[in-house]
Amino acid sequence: MSQEPELSVSEQQAVRIEHLHTLQEQGFDPYTITKVANISSAADIKGRYADLANEEESSDTVRAAGRISAWRGHGKASFIDISDLTDRLQLYFKLDLLGEESYKRLSLADLGDLIFVEGNIFRTRRGELSLKVKSWSIASKSLVPPPEKFHGLSDIDTRYRQRYADLIANKDVREVFIKRSRIISVIRQYLDNLGFMEVETPMMSSLAGGASARPFITHHNALNTTMYMRIATELHLKRCIVGGLEKVYEIGRIFRNEGIDTKHNPEFTTIELYQAWADYNDMMDITEKIIDQCCEKVLHKHKVTFLGHEVDLTPPYPRRTMDSLLQEYAGISIAELRQPGRAKAKALEMGINLGGQEHTLAHLIDKIFEAACEEHLVQPTFVTDHPTELSPLAKRKVSDPTLTDRFELYVCGSELCNAFSELNDPFDQRKRFEEQQANKDIDEEAHPLDEDFLNALMYGMPPTGGLGLGIDRLVMLLTEQNSIRDVLLFPLMKPQDNN
Repeated sequence: MSQEPELSVSEQQAVRIEHLHTLQEQGFDPYTITKVANISSAADIKGRYADLANEEESSDTVRAAGRISAWRGHGKASFIDISDLTDRLQLYFKLDLLGEESYKRLSLADLGDLIFVEGNIFRTRRGELSLKVKSWSIASKSLVPPPEKFHGLSDIDTRYRQRYADLIANKDVREVFIKRSRIISVIRQYLDNLGFMEVETPMMSSLAGGASARPFITHHNALNTTMYMRIATELHLKRCIVGGLEKVYEIGRIFRNEGIDTKHNPEFTTIELYQAWADYNDMMDITEKIIDQCCEKVLHKHKVTFLGHEVDLTPPYPRRTMDSLLQEYAGISIAELRQPGRAKAKALEMGINLGGQEHTLAHLIDKIFEAACEEHLVQPTFVTDHPTELSPLAKRKVSDPTLTDRFELYVCGSELCNAFSELNDPFDQRKRFEEQQANKDIDEEAHPLDEDFLNALMYGMPPTGGLGLGIDRLVMLLTEQNSIRDVLLFPLMKPQDNN
């Protein structure tokens, strides 16, 4: 193996390319290998041979493959570590076992190369389970040096732009995405066992509805019409409920033309589910159970450290009305905020920057709640009974029609999910859409008037509970990551200036 530390990156790359050409000239072109069969993972090998005593060797032959991550020794014997998705495995190369030609070819291998080996498993005198190599080959050449020589890739910008290098270098990063996959699988399994059906709805449509957000706009050439990337899956899923599919869910990408920060990425993943003959109380139960199942089956614990707080995710979670929180932390009630001019005056009194623009009452209440209350919601808390101005798709409370049967789950001051008893009155729904449209001049995120959805409601939608849960934020919480970019394999980045 070449000694690389004193060389620049470009010099190291030149050496590696020279090694590749030498291998090809000798008839060992790595890129002609199409498949390696009967490979055992590092974790499987360690489990299968866990009972081997020190200096004991197995008689059976094992095949393994992975990326070279460490190299020790020289002369007539070398120890090389390879890593796969499951673990690290030590390999033992010896001149007497391999023969001069095969052993000499090790000088053409480099850190980061992908190799496969065959041999016997033994345990060294010091207790390290190892594979004594009888034959080996390079299956793919690493033509650039590994990030930070496998000691971790620390530059944040490089980590996000070159996630492949980040995954190679940082085991903890790989673990985050393994857990993300398992979390999604657990959610699917739980809902499937409840009798929910997974469906797929359009990612582009002629209207962007189901939420208050700015959409991405595109153009369909064949139809010569403007299309919008979806900002929610809600309205199409409710159409499924109208059609008699009584329990549906969708895990999918959502697109919102918004800024980027630690909690927001313009492209993100949610799960939305809808259940006929249920209400928002049932959605609270499902929310608690989803998180509980993820904690049990993925984390094997219910306590996590997130944003500097120890959080206990053991259900049940306390329930607080939005009005009670506003009165406690902002010193004002929803009824008072509805008084003419009062919400704007309160926002300015609190030092909230309104940018010299007009704002709807809904936006003002939302901003006041965010500024005064969210930081106090550290442990999981259901915030319930939102005003109708904030909830154009939620059913009114029977006891107080100015409020809705809605909740949001907050953890460490961040909203994790949004749910409500769905509004199924087509006349009330039309009125609320029209009220939103009346504010279009000062609210570019106002919900559009969706005539086809209103037509669907005219057919009759049963009482329904609906839930939208942010997958990325849930993964952040469960894997203890402080930025959404750390749970997205390929977060959106500002284009690099290559000039």
